Amino acid sequence: MDIKLDPSRDDLPLMANTSHILVKHYVLDLDVDFESQIIEGTIVLFFESGNKFKKQSSSTEETYPSESNKACKFRTPEPCHIPVTNTRTVSSKMGYNDFVICGKGEKDTSGKDDNHDNQEQASGISSSKYCCDAGNHGSEDFLLVLDCCDLSVLKVEEVDVAAVPGIEKFTRSPKLRNQIVCELVALPADRWREQLDYYARCSQAPGCGELLFDIDTWSLQIRKTGVQTATDFPHAIRIQYTTKPQGRSVTWTSDQSGRPCVYTMGSPINNRALFPCQEPPVAMSTWQATVRAAASFVVLMSGENSAKPTQLREGCSSWHYYVTMPMPASTFTIAVGSWTETKPEICSSDDLATEKSFSPFEADFRYAGVCGHMEYPCRFQNASATTQEIIPHRVFAPVCLKGACQETLLPLIPPCLSAAHSVLGTHPFSRLDVLIVPANFPSLGMASPHLVFLSQSTLTGMSQFCGTRLCHEIAHAWFGLAIGARDWTEEWLGEGFATHLEDVFWAKAQQLAPHEAQEQRELRACLRWRRLQDEVRNSPEDMQVLRPNKEKTGHVSDSGSSVIKHGLNPDKVFMQVHYLKGYFLLRFLARRLGDDTYFSFLRKFVHKFHGQLILSQDFLQMLLESIPEERRLELSVENIFQDWLESSGIPQPLQRERLAGAECGLVRQVSAEVAKWVRVNRRPRKRKRKETEEVLEKVRHRWCELVVKHKYTEAYGNVERFLQEDQGKRSPCKEPTGSTCVHEPVGRRFPCRLCWAAACGGQHPATPCPPAWLSMVVHVPWLLSVAGSWLQLVPVGVTSACL
Repeated sequence: MDIKLDPSRDDLPLMANTSHILVKHYVLDLDVDFESQIIEGTIVLFFESGNKFKKQSSSTEETYPSESNKACKFRTPEPCHIPVTNTRTVSSKMGYNDFVICGKGEKDTSGKDDNHDNQEQASGISSSKYCCDAGNHGSEDFLLVLDCCDLSVLKVEEVDVAAVPGIEKFTRSPKLRNQIVCELVALPADRWREQLDYYARCSQAPGCGELLFDIDTWSLQIRKTGVQTATDFPHAIRIQYTTKPQGRSVTWTSDQSGRPCVYTMGSPINNRALFPCQEPPVAMSTWQATVRAAASFVVLMSGENSAKPTQLREGCSSWHYYVTMPMPASTFTIAVGSWTETKPEICSSDDLATEKSFSPFEADFRYAGVCGHMEYPCRFQNASATTQEIIPHRVFAPVCLKGACQETLLPLIPPCLSAAHSVLGTHPFSRLDVLIVPANFPSLGMASPHLVFLSQSTLTGMSQFCGTRLCHEIAHAWFGLAIGARDWTEEWLGEGFATHLEDVFWAKAQQLAPHEAQEQRELRACLRWRRLQDEVRNSPEDMQVLRPNKEKTGHVSDSGSSVIKHGLNPDKVFMQVHYLKGYFLLRFLARRLGDDTYFSFLRKFVHKFHGQLILSQDFLQMLLESIPEERRLELSVENIFQDWLESSGIPQPLQRERLAGAECGLVRQVSAEVAKWVRVNRRPRKRKRKETEEVLEKVRHRWCELVVKHKYTEAYGNVERFLQEDQGKRSPCKEPTGSTCVHEPVGRRFPCRLCWAAACGGQHPATPCPPAWLSMVVHVPWLLSVAGSWLQLVPVGVTSACL
C-alpha cells in the first residue's frame, strides 16, 4: 500500500483501493450464533473496474471487446419478459453454506485443508509487492484491497456467474464472466427487481477457483495469479468468514429485559469487523442480506422492505432485506434481539390508507426533473413519494420498555415525519424502523437508512427530549445519508445540519406559533452557546477544527486509500464541536438570508445533491450564488472557511453576534427562575432542628424530587406521605386562603399547607392535595424543555451513564 501508518497515532486508515476497482453490490448470507457470539457465513461482492486502470490490450480469456472497454458501461439491455423468481424466495433457499444450522450446528471442515494450502501460498503476499498503482502494467499481479479488521477469513473464491441459468441474455459470449457482471450492474433503475433476483442467483453459483489472500491489521488483500489489471480481475468473488466475539463493529450484550442481543453500535471502525468491504464513502453500493437466527429473535436491518421471518426448520427463521439506493458500506446497520413491536392501541384508517396508497415500489415512476446521482429507483422521481408526508414506520423495543414507547415515542413519529416533509420535501427513504437499543449504547441516537437507534434515555420525562432527538435523527435521512460527506473529517455536513434542523422540525411538530417557535429556538441557542464555550475551553485545539485537511479535503492517494484524521481518538466520541459550530454557522447563514429564503434554498440543494457525496464548498458556493450581490456583504467561501471551518476556538462572527444580541423573553424568564431558586436554597434556617432529623428529611426530600422528575409513578405514595407528614412539622401560615403566601417554609422549597390548599382551589387547609402539586410541577413545559435541552448538550456517554 502507499500509506505508511503510525500505530501510535489516532487516525483511522481507509485501505481499500477504490480508484482501481469499486464494489457495486454486496450479497450477505449470515448466521447469528449467540452461544459463541459470532456471525458467520459468506459475502459475495460484485465489482466494476475503474477507467484509467484498464489494460490497453490483453491476451487473457476475459478481455472485454474494445467497444465495451469503457468503465464497464454497455448498451442498455432490451426489456426482459421472462418470469423472474421472487428475490425473497431465492434468498431463503441459499444453500452453499449449509455447514451451519442457526449458528449452533456442526461446522463443515471439509474446506479447511484447501484453505490451509491457500494460506501457505498466500503467506508471502505483501502490500508492497503485489499492489499495482495507476501506471503499473508490468509483471506484478493486481491486488484487491478491502477494509477488514477482527475477522477470520476462511476462503476466497471466484464465482462462476456464467453457470446461472438464463444469464446468457447478458452477453453474447457466456464465457466472459466479467462482462456478465458489468452488464448486470448496469441494468436500468426500472429493472431493479430483476437485478436483485440475478444478484441472488449469482451469489449461489458454484466457485470456479480459489483466490490467494492475506490479511493484516486493517485490510484483506486478494489476488489471482497471472491477473495484472483490475479489468481482468474477477468481478464476482465469494468470501467465507466469521466475526470474532471481540470484534469492534458489533456489540454482544443483553437488553433491558435481560435477553441476549447484538447490534452495530456506530463503531469508529465502522463495519469492517462485520464484513470485508470498501469503507471509503466514494464506494457507494447496494446490498441484500439474508440473516438466520433462532425463531425467538427479530432481525432489523437497514433495508427498504419491512422483512417478515421465513420459517426454515424447527427453531430457526430467516430474514431478508435489500437496498436499491447506492450507499457507503458504513451505513449498513443490523440489530438482532428479542425485540417487541410497539403498535398504536387504535390504528386509524388514515394510517392504513397512507401505508397502502404510497407503497414506493408499486407506484409508477413519473420523472420530475433530472437527478444528478447515479441511476437507481429514486423517490424524488416518484410522484406518489413526493407528496407522502408520513412514511410507514414501526417501533421496536425490549419487552419492559413497550409501555414507555407506546406512551412517549410512538405518538411523536407521525408529526415529526410530517414536519420534516414540510421543510425539506420528499423523504429520501421509503420507510422507517425505530429501535430502543440496550443501555450500553454510547450515544443518544444513530441514524442509518430505514433504521434509527434511540437510547432509552430519550423515553424519560416528557416529550420534549424524545421529540427533539427524534427530529435530529430524522434530519439525518437528508443530511448524512441521502447527502453524504465525501471526506469524513467534514462531520459538520451531517451533524451541524441535523442539529440546526431539529429545532425547526420540532417547532413545526408542536404546531407552535411563530413567536413561540422563535423563543424556543433562541433558548436552545443560548444553551448551545454555553455548551460550545465549555467545549472550546476543555478540548484540544486541533480537534476543534471542522475542516482539518483544509485545501486537501477530499483528496485520496492514487489507489483511493486515505486516512481519517482523529478517527480513532477516544475523546472524539464525547465531543460535540461538529454539532455546535456547524449549527451556529447554519444559523448565521439563515439569519443573513432570512428563514424563508434559506429554507427555500435548502429544498433546492436537497433536490440537486441527494444521492451524492459533497464537500463544504459544494454547499457554500450554491448558497452564495443564491444571495443577491448587495446582500452578501463580506461573505465568501474563503471567508467562511477561514472564520468557521479551518480555525479552532469560537468563530469571530459568532462572538460578535452573541455580544450584540439581546436575550429573548423566554431566556430571561428561565434565568430569573434559576436565580430565584438559587436564592431560596441559600436562605439561612430560622430555627435549629436535630441533626439526624434534618439529614433524614433531606434524603426524603431529594428522593421525592427524583420521583417527580422521572415520573416514577410507583413511588408517588412516598411524595404524598412526605407532604402530609413532613410539611406539618412547622408553624402554620397566617395568610388567608387564596392569597399569596409570604411564609417561607423552614429549609424547604414547598409551600405551607394553607397555601398548598389555596393553590389547589381553596380546599380546606387540613387537606393537602399531592396530585395537584404533582400536576403543577409536571406541567411546566418551558422548564422541562430546558431540562431536556440541557440533557442533549451533555456529552452523550455521560448522559447515557447518568440516566
